[in-house]
Amino acid sequence: MRTQVVIIGGGPSGLLLSQLLHRRGVDTIVLERKTREYVLSRIRAGILEVGFVELMREAAVAERMDRECFVHDGIIISDGDEQFQISFKELTGSHVVVYGQTEVTRDLYDVREAGTGKIVFNTEHVAIHDTETIAPYVTYSSDGTEHRIDCDFVAGCDGFHGISRQTIPLSVRIEYEKLYPFGWLGVLSETPPVSDELIYSGSNRGFALCSMRNENLSRYYIQCSLSDSPDDWTDDAFWTELKRRIPSTAAEQLVTGPSIEKSIAPLRSFVTEPMRWGRLFLCGDAAHIVPPTGAKGLNTAASDIHYLYHALVQFFEAGETDGIDRYSEKALARIWKAERFSWWMTNLLHRFPEQSDFDLKMQRADIEFLRSNREAQSVLAQNYVGLPY
Repeated sequence: MRTQVVIIGGGPSGLLLSQLLHRRGVDTIVLERKTREYVLSRIRAGILEVGFVELMREAAVAERMDRECFVHDGIIISDGDEQFQISFKELTGSHVVVYGQTEVTRDLYDVREAGTGKIVFNTEHVAIHDTETIAPYVTYSSDGTEHRIDCDFVAGCDGFHGISRQTIPLSVRIEYEKLYPFGWLGVLSETPPVSDELIYSGSNRGFALCSMRNENLSRYYIQCSLSDSPDDWTDDAFWTELKRRIPSTAAEQLVTGPSIEKSIAPLRSFVTEPMRWGRLFLCGDAAHIVPPTGAKGLNTAASDIHYLYHALVQFFEAGETDGIDRYSEKALARIWKAERFSWWMTNLLHRFPEQSDFDLKMQRADIEFLRSNREAQSVLAQNYVGLPY
């Protein structure tokens, strides 16, 4: 087989890149190691920056998103019972939207499979070869048969545990990582959201977040120990602890119900450099991970796709290489800013083991400065709605 771009990973970033390139006449094949059903069963956040929304529109796959998404003009930050709003609309003229990552992925699968999209599921033993030459190729096995795809470029969209990053030699690859000493216990429930806007709550008991998927599907999180298991938390125990961490006015209005999904996610900051090795390009979690506090996970993947999509179109349509030559530089410049913002939000709102009284006073002063300073709120708002590409 031959194609112009092999995309490893059938999640939202790989599918979005495939669809964008398809609309510009660039042929792709997507390799996914799981089934479509498995990919769509993964529960992920769904706060989308305007830049991501515009990419979906450019890919002609935004109709359902535009119809069903929730537009958010701000967030609420609380410290105990004290709370204040950060107005994105007032401070930046922009907003974010809530539309679940599962729904984004479903829409992308539907549009790729309705057209001429080539997606190979259940792939095994994927390997990337000769990316330092002008003739790279990818091998994999499927149904017990070995396959080879010759191509011009390879896009690694296969996540943190995928093969793409591992293909870059250790002598070249530099990895930066920070592990946080806690996780997030998340619960999905068929209940109306407690607030029209997201509530980011710091408290003496730890962090909590009130979010939503739609008008009758809510997503709530509380900071928990890394040693915890979801089985350690009954629904009643979760709701009781959540109420202790959010403002009392919100706790009184909270509608509880049986959880339909419960999981714990560890928090880490991670970046690998470079994001390009010859004709291999890393995108999304294959190259970087952010704590979920700043809602940047899927959005940082989208900025990678923006840069790579335009670079590849520039190459195939005009024969120019500036975009692919500068891909890693451009992508990393924005990624590190998103990493900083997510790290800052995490430090602002969580309780850390062995925090001293001085540390707690500094944390409280930081929140108070944010509450009372419009310029500080503007900086948060600019980062949250998404820095320009």
